[in-house]
Amino acid sequence: MARTFSRRDVLKASSALALALPAASVRAAAPPPTAITPELIAAAQKEGKVVYYTSIDLPLAEKIAKAFEAKYPGIAVRVERTGAERVFQRIGQEYGSRIYAVDVVNSSDAAHFIAWKRDGILQPHVSEDVAKFYPAEHKDPDGLFASFRVGMSVVGYNTHLVKADDAPKSFADLLDPKWSGKMVKAHPGYSGNVMSATFQLTRDLGWDYLEKLAKQKIMQVQSSTDPPKKLALGERAVMVDGNEYNALQLKEAGQPIEIVYPSEGTPMAVGPNAIFKNAPNPNAARLLNSYMFTPECQQLVIDVGALRSVHPGVKEHAGRKPFKDIKVMKDDAEGVEKSAADIRARYSKIFGV
Repeated sequence: MARTFSRRDVLKASSALALALPAASVRAAAPPPTAITPELIAAAQKEGKVVYYTSIDLPLAEKIAKAFEAKYPGIAVRVERTGAERVFQRIGQEYGSRIYAVDVVNSSDAAHFIAWKRDGILQPHVSEDVAKFYPAEHKDPDGLFASFRVGMSVVGYNTHLVKADDAPKSFADLLDPKWSGKMVKAHPGYSGNVMSATFQLTRDLGWDYLEKLAKQKIMQVQSSTDPPKKLALGERAVMVDGNEYNALQLKEAGQPIEIVYPSEGTPMAVGPNAIFKNAPNPNAARLLNSYMFTPECQQLVIDVGALRSVHPGVKEHAGRKPFKDIKVMKDDAEGVEKSAADIRARYSKIFGV
């Protein structure tokens, strides 16, 4: 039977790998921006392919791949899509065996990029759009990664089971006894989005909040995609957390879901992009990574993926609450990376799962 590796296992493996690699030099600043030039396009076309590991939904990943291939003929995009933890595990195992297959990576867990940066295995790269338009908090100061997409962990309710006037408006409202046995929540041990959201909740509201919430007889699920589905099926009336993009997609498909952005703030999970130092197709990697931060691709992130973008050149999707109007909690990838094991253990003990 194949062994399943935990985040801690892979972090240990990546740390061991770092010892075997030359020490990463301390960078004072990000490199100059990479422009999409005829020379870069020609070099990428000569390589003929690019390999993209990602945890975004497959329809969005494939849409981006096809759009890129149409824009830059002769470069095939191989999409390797799986969950964020599996992406992290796979790269750790491949690099531990000196297998260099991935060019560009995206993960919903920004803490992964902290580990890869510490291990010195990322290639500095800053696209022109990132350099010109992205806020400082959405790009690594050393130019190793930037926020390709932003997801949020939202509260929601089934409109057939809950009237709008009775619906929760805050995290505090979820402690009302009337919701006991009627809620669903994802476990942080299986999802980068939920781990990030749990870190933000415990930081901003305290562990005592989760201790009170645990008394509400909550259905526990693994993936952050599950709570919106349980809501749509009517298996639970309220979700404590869930991917906003899944909830939006279900709502826009006519399912009885309404989204709540809690008054305390909505947890936010950033999903960065990066290139690896040993990318087998380095020019195609730079071209794909640059393309993915353009307004053209970032609009696909919004329209197809129902995710959020920090690029000022994109348009909000009609009918959705504008990103700028949502009060969000601050993401902290370094804090998550340091606290993940403790959060998982303490959460499991509190909720008995």
